[in-house]
Amino acid sequence: MNDDDDAAREFEALRGRLVAVAYGLLGSVDEAEDAVQESWLRLCRVDRSEIDDLTGWLIVTVARIARDALRSARHRREEYVGPWLPEPLVGVGDPRAGAADPADRVTLDESLSMALMVVLEALSPAERTAFVLHEVFGMPFADVGRVVGRSPAACRQLAARARRRVQAGAPRFAVSPGERRRVTDAFADACGNGNVRALLDVLDGGVVLRSDGGGVVRAARRPVRGADRVARYLAGVTRRRGVRTMIPTTVNGEPGLLWLLDGALDSVVTITVANGRVTAIDIVRNPGKLARVRRQTAPPARSRNREE
Repeated sequence: MNDDDDAAREFEALRGRLVAVAYGLLGSVDEAEDAVQESWLRLCRVDRSEIDDLTGWLIVTVARIARDALRSARHRREEYVGPWLPEPLVGVGDPRAGAADPADRVTLDESLSMALMVVLEALSPAERTAFVLHEVFGMPFADVGRVVGRSPAACRQLAARARRRVQAGAPRFAVSPGERRRVTDAFADACGNGNVRALLDVLDGGVVLRSDGGGVVRAARRPVRGADRVARYLAGVTRRRGVRTMIPTTVNGEPGLLWLLDGALDSVVTITVANGRVTAIDIVRNPGKLARVRRQTAPPARSRNREE
């Protein structure tokens, strides 16, 4: 391909998918967009007449850049204050969120839920890369090998090992969107009222709560485990002064909640559901990870309020 305009058009057409690939590896939209921009700069420096498949070249290139960034990020996250959670993608998969391309929303809806993104953090960079590229985006192992620098057979083993670890850390049974929303609404009601008994009714006995404040805002420094402890932790949070509002939304394509305090965004909350109960709660409070959400202006469909 010799025409710069054609290359630019194809790149822009692929941008959403490229960002999704990099986000799957990094868990950060800003870092993902940096990786995509770097792939464009590299494209500008090569002889495009030697590229037979521009789409494949771009996906492999952005994946390599993201993999290298992931290695550096792992060291930074080891020093992170409290649990590190991925940046939430609020509104992805919501019909009101018209900015995203529908095809990219489907990819995120089905494959990059917050629950999966949290599990991916436990994988090595090579395992995560092989899993995301092959299992999520369907890349053949020959192309995965070009990214991780291993043979296709070795990449197949990486992906299989990653798949087993993901399956061990994920709910064993699929949950319908209706049930997930029903449990999310019940959870929101219980939190809004600060009702320990109501929370215990919706929480699984082995529930784990992770809260990401990044050392910038108040959050639990370690995961909170067990229904009683989680219920009392949440009840204590909701009893603090201020008007708290829970707004149903979508987060990474699944039902989630925006938690507002006195009208300002305080947290993004996602839950994992199994057998009709909440098995995991992930609360993102780090202001740096909420900046994108704060810029969104779409009005909520409905809300629940509790005046303290």
